[in-house]
This record gives sequence, C-alpha cells and structure tokens, in this order.
Amino acid sequence: MPAFPIIDSHVHLYDVARLSYGWLASVPRINSSHGMAEFDVARGPVAVEKLVFVEVAVDPGLHLQEAAFVQGLADRDPRIAAMVAHAPVDKGDAVEDDLVALKKNRSLVGIRRLIQGEPDPSVCIAPNFIAGVRRLAAHGLTFDICVKSWQLAYAVELARRCPDVRFVLDHIGKPDIRNGMIEPWRAQIRELARLPNVVCKVSGVITETDRETWTPATVKPYVEHVLDSFGFDRALFGSDWTVSELTHRYPDWVAILDGIVGTASETEQKAFWRDTAIRTYGV
Repeated sequence: MPAFPIIDSHVHLYDVARLSYGWLASVPRINSSHGMAEFDVARGPVAVEKLVFVEVAVDPGLHLQEAAFVQGLADRDPRIAAMVAHAPVDKGDAVEDDLVALKKNRSLVGIRRLIQGEPDPSVCIAPNFIAGVRRLAAHGLTFDICVKSWQLAYAVELARRCPDVRFVLDHIGKPDIRNGMIEPWRAQIRELARLPNVVCKVSGVITETDRETWTPATVKPYVEHVLDSFGFDRALFGSDWTVSELTHRYPDWVAILDGIVGTASETEQKAFWRDTAIRTYGV
C-alpha cells in the first residue's frame, strides 16, 4: 500500500431514496444507497485523504438535484473535496444556464456528459456539443471524457477541437481487455497523450476484463502503457467505486497499482496517487 494518504479521483455516491438512477436496475449488487459510511467500509485499510465525486448518470433532468445532494454531503464531510457534475453540453451555448446553476455548488470543479452509451459517438464532435464543451473554459471547469475504446478516436478529436479546455480521460478509454484488445487503443492513447490539455485517469480497468478469469497480470500492460504515454504527472488514481464492487474490492485495486508504480520514485508515486489529482481538480 502507498506509504501516505491518497486522493481518489473517481468515486460515485448516491441515494436511491432521494434520486432516480434507472441504470442501477440492471446491477442489483450496487442498487442501493451508497454514501461515505459505505465508502469507509469498502476502502478498508486504505487511507483516503480526499476524493472527487463523479456524476452517477442520474435520470434525465435531475442533474441539478444531484449536484445539490452531493454538495450537502460535502458540507458534512470535507473529504469530498470536489465534484464533477453532469451538464447537457450538447445544448451548445444554451448550457450556460446549467453551468451557472451548477456553480452555486462550491465543490464543482468539472463536468461530465457520458458518451459511452451513444451508438453514434460522433455526437461528441457535433457543433452544439463542441460549443457546449468550449463554454467550460470560461468557468475554469474540466471535462471528463467517458468513452469505450471503439469511440476513442472521437474523444481525441473532441480534445483537439477544444484546446482551451482541460480534459480527463476516464477509465483509460475502456480498452476491450476481455477480448485481448491492444490496437488501435494503444496508438490512440499515444495520440491523446500528445495533446497537452489531456490527463488520464487510471480507473475502471478491471471492469473491462473477463470477470471470471482476470488476474493482476491481465491489467498490468494496459496501466503501464498509460503511464509510459502520459507520465506520472499526467496520470491519476481513481477507484471507480461503487462500480468497482462488481469485480473487485477497493484495497485489491490499490494493491495492484502499488505493485506497478511502487518501484517509481517517491515524486512519481506522489504524483500518481495525489499530486496530479490536486493539480487537475484543485482539491
């Protein structure tokens, strides 16, 4: 385990009695309220100093309520240091009203509008989508890109067309590890890493494996390629809790990554586990 408290850049918290999350019906294992008490049980011996909440695909029209709910949690527990909320950036310039409303929550640092479920990922390079994302720069907000590997080329183009926006690639671009995918994911990660406005979140990797047969060796080359491409100062740790509970325990993911980065310098390790998240999200 790391010899210092870490910062988790990707945590989902939700209250199914207060808000509606239709997608949870398909994953009964995590279809119940999960707050900081449950997080503390899940993290076990791992010392987590701060975390970044990332939107949980609340049902359409409820994103402002979700942000207010999370801000309430953060007001009670300062470990919730930052919030990446949903905003309908595909509204184009009209998303400004949403951004102004969301910024009333002091923890807001970034926006995510899921792309992974889009059958046509070119939606993220449509004129209105680009215009909406570009609005984030004036507000000092990041944009989390959540795509599957077959959509990654569009993520590259989105980041290229919005050079003034800081992007965070979630879950290393979700390579199809269960089917042994290497290319074109490997090349596209390199391409993204050449863009100075992109960092990469090392999270949600095990969920892309064959859940019955994966081992730490299965995910190691993918993590190593991200670190080699982005460097420690542009890669950051994330747990993807609670989704991570579908495949593995929180301490197991930390231990796997510690086995990969544990031979790096102390400066590099602190960048991965803490400093990149601090710089990216301002926690």
